[in-house]
Amino acid sequence: MGLESHSGGEVSPLVRPTRAVVDTEALAENLREIRRVAPGRPVLGVVKADAYGHGATLVGPALEAAGIDWLGVALVEEGIELRERGVRVPVLVLDGAFGSDCSVLFEYELTPVVYRLEQLDALAASAGRLGRRPRAHLKVDSGMGRLGVLPEDVPAFARAARERGVEFEGVCSHFANADQGDEPSVRLQGERFDAAVAQVRAAGHAPTWLHLANSAAALELPWAHGTLLRPGLMLYGYVPAERLRGRVSLRPALRWITEILQVKRLPKGSPVSYGGRFVTSRPSVLATLAVGYADGYRRGFSGKVSVLVRGRRAPVVGVITMDLCVADVTDVPGASVGDEVVLLGRQGGAEIPVGELARAGDTIDYEVLCGISSRVPRVAAA
Repeated sequence: MGLESHSGGEVSPLVRPTRAVVDTEALAENLREIRRVAPGRPVLGVVKADAYGHGATLVGPALEAAGIDWLGVALVEEGIELRERGVRVPVLVLDGAFGSDCSVLFEYELTPVVYRLEQLDALAASAGRLGRRPRAHLKVDSGMGRLGVLPEDVPAFARAARERGVEFEGVCSHFANADQGDEPSVRLQGERFDAAVAQVRAAGHAPTWLHLANSAAALELPWAHGTLLRPGLMLYGYVPAERLRGRVSLRPALRWITEILQVKRLPKGSPVSYGGRFVTSRPSVLATLAVGYADGYRRGFSGKVSVLVRGRRAPVVGVITMDLCVADVTDVPGASVGDEVVLLGRQGGAEIPVGELARAGDTIDYEVLCGISSRVPRVAAA
């Protein structure tokens, strides 16, 4: 029997050769490394956006098995998906997007982040109907300018929660510039957060979980570690800034691979793909690959990236199309139909790092990873 896909919570046989292969042991190693650089702190692993493109229904159980303390998702639906895969560790819904009837939070034991009075009302009402205690984490906008209660509104908001019987078991915020180092704006956010925590306690809450340390802060801002670390990118084997690379030993957990569908020889002067933007400058051996922009292998990568075939780099030539692209394998002896092609990750001693793709696409590592589309199956490495 062949490999099976974990994409979208469904398990199905794989036919098409394009897939994202996830090394769950690398995830466990990265978690251990996070604990090493920030000892004594529980860890909330961020698995939103399908675990940064790695497949949440694969990554969530793997991190739970590795001893993660919490998991963080953006959406209620993402939390439900984890629960339906058997994940039992606490799950925090970071974006707080839920309606007036939030009984689903209690049904699936999901902890929400809150920042609006309507959310407090909804929690209190649903908890009352179900005979449950409403608990949440308060989101403070300490300077990100996105979600959260503004610092000056925290005392009144905390009192309003108490009046409705909503317990703040956690307080959180989000750094805007932690990857820039311990600069004044980062310090200011930390000071605002500490003041907000004091005000929450003065209103009668006793929050256990204080968290604003993302991957960058976990690495170099020990004063910001709070009582719960909240790394995302580091779990998957990447540092959030190049200057931090030497501070931690991480292993990328994902290899994005496909296969050669056809090999052909074209003479000098042959146009390739739509618009003929690439024309062979020599007699060439070209390999058509089973991946395109519908898989997240962006059209903007065209003519700017390489793949690995038989441990050698082969440039992608011509315009990347919806389902296919073409690599020049003239300098790869023996390249054949069925050969594994690495789009991202290692093959032998060579590597296509995520940063290389990000630069080619004028974007960031996060977007490349999250952009691997749902039609690319996520499978566990053998």
